[in-house]
Amino acid sequence: MKPAKPMESRTTDRSSQTATLAEIAREAGVSAPTVSKVLNGRADVAPATRTRVEELLRDYGYRRRRAEATRSPLIDLVFHELESAWAMEVIRGVENVARDEGLSVVLSESAGRLTPGRTWADQVAARRPHGVILVLSRLDESQRALLTSRSIPFVVLDPAGDPGDDVPSIGATNWHGGLAATRHLIELGHTRIGAISGPSRMMCSRARVDGFRAALETAGLPVDPELIKVGNFHHEDGYRLGRELLGHPDRPTAVFAGNDLQALGLYEAARELGLRIPDDLSVVGFDDLPVARWVGPPLTSVRQPLTEMAEAAAKLVLELGRQEQPSAGTRVELATRLVVRSSTGVPSA
Repeated sequence: MKPAKPMESRTTDRSSQTATLAEIAREAGVSAPTVSKVLNGRADVAPATRTRVEELLRDYGYRRRRAEATRSPLIDLVFHELESAWAMEVIRGVENVARDEGLSVVLSESAGRLTPGRTWADQVAARRPHGVILVLSRLDESQRALLTSRSIPFVVLDPAGDPGDDVPSIGATNWHGGLAATRHLIELGHTRIGAISGPSRMMCSRARVDGFRAALETAGLPVDPELIKVGNFHHEDGYRLGRELLGHPDRPTAVFAGNDLQALGLYEAARELGLRIPDDLSVVGFDDLPVARWVGPPLTSVRQPLTEMAEAAAKLVLELGRQEQPSAGTRVELATRLVVRSSTGVPSA
C-alpha cells in the first residue's frame, strides 16, 4: 500500500479533501492523542491548541466514522427560554420518543439567546449524545462544524429564522394558522381586528402576522398598522399591549394574539377595563395549550401540534444518527387547525 501523500502536496481546497487524525495532528503540530482529546471534548487541552485543531477539523470537513462515535444514551434538548407550558409540551414529545428508545433527555437553556454559547457545544461534544434538538434556536458555523466532526446529528424545532436548506427542521403551518384565526373573526362579522405578535426576529411570529394580513386583505378590509403590536410571546406583553389596543379611541372588537400566553395577558387587560369576553371583545390565541380549555371563558386558539412536532424532531434526529451518510436537510411542517371555543362571538352593536 502506498503511503499517504504529505499534507503539503495536497490541493489547498480543503473542503474537498479527507484527512486522517495523524495528518491533522501533524499539521497542527500536536500528537494524535491530543487531536483525539479535542474530538472527545476533553478539558485537558490548552485553549490555543484546541482552537487550532478545531479549525483544521472544520477546514477538512472531518467526520468521525460511525464505528468511532460511541454515543451516550442521551438526547440533548436545547431551549432559548425554558419557562412556560409551551416548553412542557415539547419536553413531553421528546420524552415519549426517548423513553421508547431507552434514552434520557438532557435539558439546557441559552438564557434567551438564539445561539447557545461555546461552552455548551464543548459540553455536548463531551457527552456524545445520540442527537441534539434545538428549539427556536440555531447554531453558528463553528458549532455546526463541531457537532458534524463528532457525527452528532442535530435538528431545529420551530426555527427562529431560516435554518438553511442543509439543516433538518420541524415546524408548523404558522401562516395558515394566522389566516384561519383572522378569517374566523371576519366570518363572525368583525371588521376592526387587532393583533399582538411575537418577536419580529422569529420566523413563526412573522408568518402568523402575514397570515393575519392576508385574511384582512382578501376580505377587502384595511390593515391598520396601529392595531398590530409586536410583543415577546410572554403574558406580561399580552397585558401591556392589550391595554394599548383597548385604550385606542376606535378600539378593535377582536384581537388575534400570537400565542396563548399573550391572549391570557389580554384577558387580564380586558377585565381591568370592564370589557366582557366575548360580548365586548373576541380573542383568538395560538398554540392551544392545555390551559386554553380551562380559562374563563375557554379560549379559541389555533392548535399547534407541539407534542407531535417534538416527537417528529426526536425521531428525525435519531434516524439521522443511524445513517452512515446523513441526507441533506429535511423540512417538515405539521398542520395547524383552529379550535373554536367561547372566547369569540359576533361583535356587539
